[in-house]
Amino acid sequence: MLFIKETNGQYRIASKDDVIFEATHIYNSYFAKGAEISKPADSADYLKLKLAQYEHEVFICLFLDNQNRVISCDEISHGTIDSASVYPREVVKATLRHNANAVIFAHNHPSGIAVPSNADKMITLKLKDALNTIDVRVLDHIVIGDGTYSFAEHGLL
Repeated sequence: MLFIKETNGQYRIASKDDVIFEATHIYNSYFAKGAEISKPADSADYLKLKLAQYEHEVFICLFLDNQNRVISCDEISHGTIDSASVYPREVVKATLRHNANAVIFAHNHPSGIAVPSNADKMITLKLKDALNTIDVRVLDHIVIGDGTYSFAEHGLL
């Protein structure tokens, strides 16, 4: 049980919204421009915080510079409870807009099952191929459910 101290000095039990707000605050402070990602798996916990608030699929791109420092973390697509449409053209445009040198993809599975579908694998390959044409590295694609699944850790990139 978490408690929140009010401005009047009184304490109250934290609501789900309070917890989500605090998690979002932690997430936003970590992914401030210039934060360094030393390895793709380091970003998984923070991406979980970003996606925890959604009951539908959301696809995110974490844009990095040539030193793997965060440039931006953008929500690219919002979908339904079991899918989100992601278009390589839009990802390439966003990558060029941020002048990114590398990207990490992430999306949530509201079902809680953090195993990539065949569609997840196919879109990852399409995105990797599209970004390869502009010399941008794809470091990972993280599927977030009750746990996390890293494409890089499973040799899928």
